[in-house]
Amino acid sequence: MLVKTYSSSVIGIDATTITIEVNLGQGINFFLVGLPDSSVKESHLRIKAALANNNLKFPQREVTINMAPADIRKEGTVFDLPIAVGILAVSEQINPEQLHSFQLMGELSLDGNLQPVKGVLPMVLQAKKEGFQSIILPEENAQEAAVVDGLRIYGMKSLREVVDFFNGTATVEPTQIDMEKTFTNMLDEFEVDFKDVKGQHKIKRAFEIAASGGHNVVLIGPPGAGKSMLAKRLPTILPPMSLEEALETTKIHSVAGKIKEAKGLITQRPFRKPHHSISDTALVGGGSFPQPGEFSLAHNGVLFLDELPEFKRSALEVMRQPLEDRVVTISRARYTIDFPAGVMLVGAMNPCPCGYFNHPEKECSCNQGTVRHYLNKISGPLLDRIDLHIEVTPVSFDELAMEQDGEQSKSIRERVVNARLFQQGRFSTDKGIYCNAQMESKQIKEHCKLSEESKNILKHAMDRLGLSARAYDRILKVSRTIADLERCTTIETRHIAEAIQYRNLDRMNWGS
Repeated sequence: MLVKTYSSSVIGIDATTITIEVNLGQGINFFLVGLPDSSVKESHLRIKAALANNNLKFPQREVTINMAPADIRKEGTVFDLPIAVGILAVSEQINPEQLHSFQLMGELSLDGNLQPVKGVLPMVLQAKKEGFQSIILPEENAQEAAVVDGLRIYGMKSLREVVDFFNGTATVEPTQIDMEKTFTNMLDEFEVDFKDVKGQHKIKRAFEIAASGGHNVVLIGPPGAGKSMLAKRLPTILPPMSLEEALETTKIHSVAGKIKEAKGLITQRPFRKPHHSISDTALVGGGSFPQPGEFSLAHNGVLFLDELPEFKRSALEVMRQPLEDRVVTISRARYTIDFPAGVMLVGAMNPCPCGYFNHPEKECSCNQGTVRHYLNKISGPLLDRIDLHIEVTPVSFDELAMEQDGEQSKSIRERVVNARLFQQGRFSTDKGIYCNAQMESKQIKEHCKLSEESKNILKHAMDRLGLSARAYDRILKVSRTIADLERCTTIETRHIAEAIQYRNLDRMNWGS
């Protein structure tokens, strides 16, 4: 007798449907084929214990299980439940009539309880695409799966509950959520706000420009000047995520196993802050079985690298390609995986090892060579890919003592959204470009035309600062964003002048 059940395997951030064929033959052997990894092979022992502890019988005959397609490596514990259900169905302990319309996923404990698994959202999306009607999975994953409309999602606690459900002796209600209500209500839930920031008006202005154009930023200033506090508030002024962005972001976090049980859909832009001891692989992704790194977990949001010069040089240099292409490509002998990496990079650094170079009050204890060596930890090619270099100065006592709140994030966000809408109209015919930071040479030439006076100002700045061609493009992109905030169709001289001011690390006196 042969029975088929269905599950999914995640490769990158996409899923492939796996057919699990269970056959009973003569003898007492157990065979599991179809390129399973160690965790899948071990399912045999978990299933035997789970069946025994729930008064169910493991067949005393030869059991052959094939996981098709057989040339795709199967990994993880997601296959415990479909294999167990297939064994019970082939041994006539479960009614197999409805199995063809269900996808099953879940890890089994030895007592038969279902444990949550990773990568549920991409699996459910693929199941819907292939015409499945229902999903059975652990109760902890039900909220995440229920964000996909058009499927019946059954969250269950144990194998016994699954058996009773298929045999018609128990009724389980599908998990349902109001997607529109959930998505709308959670868009503006932030724990921090720019109104709490005292002073720092120039930095707020720079962040508004960065958010409006999707530009990368590096903050340089002494300890305690507020670099981390400012960076943490950047997501509060970014445009709200669209449903498509929310689903894409949730898929990545689902594959990485970072979805909270009560939060099925990620509706706020991610803010990732890895420690400077992070490895290259953890930063950009990879591994024996490739997983998304911090770069991809920050997709559609902000990647904040505090103490930038303390990161390993190799880790910083490996970011150059993802920053340019907005995708991380992991290549292996048999396959290539692309992880989305559309992030706003925000770096923060001290100006020198002691932190007080160029400080208005405190004296720097570092010699000239030490300062230059410290700043040289950030390579020129990486700095070229960062649009705004911003000097953060300490806030005065008078500003700190002010009782009046600063401008709210909500007000800044409105201007940012209007600037993004202005850009969307401009790039309506350019596929894959949604903000000024994504412009390539063709769009820069078309949308960043300068007057003769503006050209002269920019030429003088390039000669004085020794800017590269990439830095030239960055200045044009930033000036285009400044003009968009004012709803100007042309780039004026004042826009170019302000954009040049945000290249502090190109100034000759830094570290000299």
